Amino acid sequence: MAKTPPQVGYVLKQAQSLLHLRMEEALKPLHLTVSQYSCLHRLRREPGISAAALARATFVTRQSMNAMLQQLIDRGLVARPSRADSGRALPALLTDAGADALDAAQELVDGVEQRMLVGLSPTETAALASGLAACVASLDR
Repeated sequence: MAKTPPQVGYVLKQAQSLLHLRMEEALKPLHLTVSQYSCLHRLRREPGISAAALARATFVTRQSMNAMLQQLIDRGLVARPSRADSGRALPALLTDAGADALDAAQELVDGVEQRMLVGLSPTETAALASGLAACVASLDR
């Protein structure tokens, strides 16, 4: 009897769950969560992004993002002005300490990703990334 191939969605969810778990384990010595790492990462890419946009980009609620930003501000990793220049949105910025923490976190996260991809050739890794990007694009329509 032929073996049934695994269901793609199930294997994808299993990979996502294990990736998240391994990233949490790797980031623990830095006292960062995956969500906090994602927040710092996005702030490096988009300095001054609003909390609402940051929440959407990192898959958390606005309420959770506000609490997370306050934790990162308390740790000196993120800064926000006390008043907005225009409108109501307070832009968030990575501090020098936040950039240093992100650099250290990125090294750890890259190690987890390398561990995940160790069984794939560069061609297979590129195909996986391309295939997943196509899946995201299809579901995002």
